[in-house]
Amino acid sequence: MIGKLRGVIDSYGEDFAIVDVGGVGYQVYCSVRTLQSLPHPGEAVTLSIETYVREDVIRLYGFASDLEREWFRMLQTVQGVGSKVALAVLGIMKPGELATAIALQDKALLARAPGVGKKVAERIVAELRDKAPAFASADPAVMNLQADLAERRAPQPVTEAVSALVNLGYAQVQASAAVAAASRAGGENATTEQLIRLGLKELAR
Repeated sequence: MIGKLRGVIDSYGEDFAIVDVGGVGYQVYCSVRTLQSLPHPGEAVTLSIETYVREDVIRLYGFASDLEREWFRMLQTVQGVGSKVALAVLGIMKPGELATAIALQDKALLARAPGVGKKVAERIVAELRDKAPAFASADPAVMNLQADLAERRAPQPVTEAVSALVNLGYAQVQASAAVAAASRAGGENATTEQLIRLGLKELAR
């Protein structure tokens, strides 16, 4: 089984990349987020790989990290979640955001992924909440911020920045994660405008 590929990007397709390893081109399917993070053709790349072998096809799935690959595997233990849906979920959020969303039972965020309806989102949060290593990547800062927002203990600039990002269309968990990172970068005295600007930079990564 192939567990990792190290080579150069040859070309891109709609949902895959061709990775040239010693003159052999491997077609590797990736999430939208992973594809967007990969380098230009001709540049070096290393991907964690999940190999699927069927009677009529061998398919490679590529991930930016081993943790992302672990989530891909774990998501598919949920009834109704196949490789396509698992990639769709990983395409709209980072592993840490996914862990936090499940810990907070944020079904609405999960339901935003293509192919994930309300029932599948409910099964994901219900079945994965207690599974290891699910929450090794959950961000404690985001969990604390969510609690502060719920109890109205968060500083006004933080509350306003999260609200602004939510109004721009980001989910509550994603907005909170971005503002938590922005707060670390901007310091305790960061203004609402600074937090929004830094938060948007974080979301663009």
